[in-house]
Amino acid sequence: MVVTPQTLFTGQQLVWLPACPSTNTEAQALIVQNRASEGCTVITDFQSAGRGQRGNRWEGAPAENLMLSVVWQPTFLAAAQQFQLSQAVALGVHDWAATLLGADPKLKLKWPNDLYYGDQKFGGILIENTLSGPKIQYSIIGIGLNVNQQSFAVPTATSLSQITGRAYDRAAVTARLLECLERRYLQLRAGQVGPLRQAYLQALYRYQEVHSFLVDGQEVRGQIVGVEEDGRLAVAIGNELHRFGLQEIRYL
Repeated sequence: MVVTPQTLFTGQQLVWLPACPSTNTEAQALIVQNRASEGCTVITDFQSAGRGQRGNRWEGAPAENLMLSVVWQPTFLAAAQQFQLSQAVALGVHDWAATLLGADPKLKLKWPNDLYYGDQKFGGILIENTLSGPKIQYSIIGIGLNVNQQSFAVPTATSLSQITGRAYDRAAVTARLLECLERRYLQLRAGQVGPLRQAYLQALYRYQEVHSFLVDGQEVRGQIVGVEEDGRLAVAIGNELHRFGLQEIRYL
């Protein structure tokens, strides 16, 4: 696949693999071998052991979707600021989808960083950070996006092609994604944390809406009211504000 993004560094070093277990694993190997410059991007047609959030697997049909990992060096961020990077990446993916779908109100980011259309998922992100003292040394940004796939094993998944009824040139949409990602990363590097946070909340799935959640095995009704600096989800349940980590709450 020939991808030529109009970027300063993201995707300028491109490694394409017909198939691999995981692009994140391949990117990590390049870092260990000191062969990954900032923005190095590993792309594959098929992952046999792609990883998702909560230890889940990310599965996709061969040569139909977009599966890649980007290496960044956000040494300007402290370990405690990891969620700022997560927000920037999620917004880059959301921006990418918006360039293809327009300002569609169904296009949302499900906390912490899944891409949703209505109540269906069509993109996932897995960020793996390497720390050096109090700072982030490297970040591997793993992204899987359903582009041209037409059928899924679960009804809660969809793709760009299913949403719009057309097929996409994967090289072209990959270049566009890398451009959108770098734009948000540069915004973060410039210290524009407030605007990123506001944009993230505006795109957040079920934000300020009352819905059902599963907490400690019990169904509760609550309203997402924000996201903490450390990435915990702030949910108003009854008259109390609760803050949840990734494993502590599930959407129903």
